[in-house]
Amino acid sequence: MGFAPRVRFSRSARCSRGFSLLEVLVAFMIVALVVTALFRLYGGAMTNMSAADDWTRALLVAQSRLAVASAAQPLREATETGTEDDGRIQWQTSVVAWTPPDVNADVEQASQTMPTRLFRISVDVHFPGIADKPRTLSLSTVAIGARNPA
Repeated sequence: MGFAPRVRFSRSARCSRGFSLLEVLVAFMIVALVVTALFRLYGGAMTNMSAADDWTRALLVAQSRLAVASAAQPLREATETGTEDDGRIQWQTSVVAWTPPDVNADVEQASQTMPTRLFRISVDVHFPGIADKPRTLSLSTVAIGARNPA
């Protein structure tokens, strides 16, 4: 005669079969904290990417304006302003006669007789940064041009 053995679980075995409500809540809180940290990290990365994109655009505008001003023949003292990128980026280009600092007086006097002179070409670009804080990028170069353009 076969008696089927009955399996009896003790009280401690029944309690350890699943997760308690407290364990589930703690796990949920840990997951929530991790997800929150990841969202903040992602948001910060997006802000940094946007700022890098703004700096790149401003640099491209400055480089192109500097190239345009340097290529002008003959070079003349002038100032030019404008905007790019739907008015978000303002630029100012200036070309001025330039004398190097700490130049010997004899060299300066001798250079006055030459048909060419040095011009400093500079570009200032103003654009909004993070949280619309104003930013400025400046580039400049020196070029040789005619002293008295015809």
